[in-house]
Amino acid sequence: MKSYNVCLKDTVKTFTKRLFYSLFDCEQDEEHSKYLEKTFLKVLKTLEVDNAEQIWATFKTNLPEIRRMLDLDALAFENNDPASYNLQEIYLAYPGFYAISVYRLSHALYKLKVPILPRMMSEFIHGITGIDIHPGATIDESFYIDHGTGIVIGETSVIGKNVKIYQGVTLGGISVAKSLASTKRHPTIEDNVCIYANATILGGDIVIGANSIIGANVWITESVPENSLVTYQTEIKIRPKKNGIK
Repeated sequence: MKSYNVCLKDTVKTFTKRLFYSLFDCEQDEEHSKYLEKTFLKVLKTLEVDNAEQIWATFKTNLPEIRRMLDLDALAFENNDPASYNLQEIYLAYPGFYAISVYRLSHALYKLKVPILPRMMSEFIHGITGIDIHPGATIDESFYIDHGTGIVIGETSVIGKNVKIYQGVTLGGISVAKSLASTKRHPTIEDNVCIYANATILGGDIVIGANSIIGANVWITESVPENSLVTYQTEIKIRPKKNGIK
């Protein structure tokens, strides 16, 4: 029977956490720098990836830009969430920010064509936060996730600047043949769009135009022009209870 090295799950879990810590804490960076490089090379060797040293060196040059993007994300959280007290709370306690952080790290490795490891990192944070962001998705700066549980962002999704997404949102793909896996299967969300809870947007040709608001619980399979408001209307009746009804 072939071995699939599933114990790498534990290795990648620790690697991902320490990489996240090192990004925001100089002492952690000094303490874990050798561990991170050694572990990265070990994982890539197990995955039979060549030129791991060069990949690690290139990845490290991306870290300052990743940190810059994440600082902008944190500011978006502070500016949009009235429940936030300060930036420190966002860095330490917000699952949405944690998920975005690991996404940006895994996305950098995805762009370097590192196999499997980016997905393992995204699945680790998915299990922790309930937020599923494929490392192949393209997400611009100042991205804000409110609550976040149940969010799904597919591999070929493209998200612009200053986008807000609430819990339960799906940016998904309509089922296609395996031969079309390399085509764009997930939506494009332009700048300054707000997508409220449990909205579902499906399809690679779908564009949600800039400055639009997508209301809760809507199901979208066609593009939406700029400056649109999309809502799902349902009738809710409130009336006195009848005697005997509990």
